[in-house]
Amino acid sequence: MKEKLTVVKVGGAIVEDEAQLHQLLKDFSAIPGKKVLVHGGGRRATQVAGQLGIETQMVNGRRITDAQMLQVVTMVYGGLVNKNLVALLQANGVNAVGLTGADANVIQAHKRPVKDGIDYGYVGDVDTANGETLRSLIEAGITPVMAPLTHDMKGNILNTNADTIASETAKALAPFYEVTLIFSFEKKGVLSNPDDDESVIPTINREDFERLKADGTVAGGMLPKLENAFNAIAAGVKAVNITLATAIDGQHGTLIVG
Repeated sequence: MKEKLTVVKVGGAIVEDEAQLHQLLKDFSAIPGKKVLVHGGGRRATQVAGQLGIETQMVNGRRITDAQMLQVVTMVYGGLVNKNLVALLQANGVNAVGLTGADANVIQAHKRPVKDGIDYGYVGDVDTANGETLRSLIEAGITPVMAPLTHDMKGNILNTNADTIASETAKALAPFYEVTLIFSFEKKGVLSNPDDDESVIPTINREDFERLKADGTVAGGMLPKLENAFNAIAAGVKAVNITLATAIDGQHGTLIVG
């Protein structure tokens, strides 16, 4: 029987809220067994970019990343946010190490090609995630903290959606562990009415997703989150849960089923 492992992704809104972040890290630290933390940081990146006079452009929940924005996200994701989380986890008794995809070659990607007239710039689509390397760290008692940055083996850092990083990390570890993937953010789950925080959809299958996407119930940043959730299930991840950052016990929010 495989040992259990939990991958928790924390969104940028929670990273920006000190009280919620501290509670989430306390809850994450209390999760029994082996675990991995994946983080976003888009709101901080947008804030820093604005301070530098760099305009932020989003398409379908994804950030357009030109050369200037790439510098911002590399600094914010790989430095400021990542190392702050590592330090806070150490304070909570979790021996953590911060990683981008370039570190130890854990996640390789290629630059997303122009499609339908949209050039995302230095945005990476993942080719491979190195589960063996991550496993070696985990078995040594170290908790990886993954930033949403990859590399292309040509010396380039690429901005990659944090939900994708979480999904690819979970998929890479699925051969070795019974993996539960938890997407935690500022809502209680996937909502049928975005203006009603109590309208949580308890379960979503692939057919439901296509319908919710078509009628506009699911849009923006929730689209890549659900796409990655279904990809993870298809690749052998045991369970995927989308839930409030203060409810990462796997018993709340929206359960994604195959």
